[in-house]
Amino acid sequence: MKTTKATGDIDALIRQAADLLRTTDYAIALTGAGISTPSGIPDFRSPTSGLWDHANPLEVASLLGFRARPQAFYDWIRPLAHLVLEAKPNPAHLALSRLEEIGRMRAVVTQNIDMLHTRAGSQIVYEVHGHLREATCIKCYREFPAEPFIRAFIKDGTIPRCPVCNGILKPNVILFGEQLPVTAINGAQQAAAQCTTMLVAGSSLEVAPVCDLPSQAHANGAAIIIVNFEPTPADSLARIVIRGDVAEVLPRIVEAVERT
Repeated sequence: MKTTKATGDIDALIRQAADLLRTTDYAIALTGAGISTPSGIPDFRSPTSGLWDHANPLEVASLLGFRARPQAFYDWIRPLAHLVLEAKPNPAHLALSRLEEIGRMRAVVTQNIDMLHTRAGSQIVYEVHGHLREATCIKCYREFPAEPFIRAFIKDGTIPRCPVCNGILKPNVILFGEQLPVTAINGAQQAAAQCTTMLVAGSSLEVAPVCDLPSQAHANGAAIIIVNFEPTPADSLARIVIRGDVAEVLPRIVEAVERT
């Protein structure tokens, strides 16, 4: 199929995206950091976020680094954790939840750890890079709700510890050198293989293996819709490419889906 370039009429592009979502058999969404920036959560891979200014990611955000220097990891993630806990779903998250509610979206695959899709009401969410919902003790491997420990840490800077064995608690986010959660990545890959339409929202599609999902879906005949400010490696595969703010574009797509 011919790709629709975003240089055209954005209203026409939104109508075309809505038509696809209205008539498709199996639609899924793939989201990245760009869907959460309107909620005040920075893209920590961006050079403008400041999160890497004074830290080497392989030291503070790797599994080996965490085990050797957990304080460095927690000091680094402290401002981000505060933002995540205080963030609210924005209109883009709510739009995807609404698409699921009306039967036009089967699942969301997300690279984000902020839990905003579930807070927005999406029921089937594959969090392939983990989340801050729970934390696991690296000594006894017991799992606990993370928020009380993280809030205490944000307040006083004390490393969260297991209330059973006093081992250090690690948030269930995926660090460098750590395997992706099997259930989440298998679910994401299965959804990509089965979908007939994939809506990519706010992802630069630069991080493997998630960046390969659009090409896998396209190879199986799925239509690809991309909504992102910047070009992505999958733009040439997409049927529709919209350059814009996901928090503005996605609600308009949903309105068009429900209007006709």
